[in-house]
Amino acid sequence: MKTITADELQKRVESGEELNIIDVREDDEVATGMIPGAKHIPLGEMEERVGELDAQKEYYMICRSGRRSEMAGGILETNDIDATNVEGGMLAWNGETIA
Repeated sequence: MKTITADELQKRVESGEELNIIDVREDDEVATGMIPGAKHIPLGEMEERVGELDAQKEYYMICRSGRRSEMAGGILETNDIDATNVEGGMLAWNGETIA
């Protein structure tokens, strides 16, 4: 699976590039904040909701640290949808380190 750093993604978001970002964290986690324009699909719902996604688009998957988003990206790839995992997830996006 392809990867992108949180810094690279943030630069692309800030430049106004139209990106398809999916946040796979749980409801209580996204309540603390999401990347502007991101779509929320919890990892546990990904398999049943994959039909909502356009197989002609590329999706950037993000979670707290990058592990769940990697699993979610695997689900998309299994369904022939292009997925890129955001390394370090929202921790990296917010400038935090993974413990």
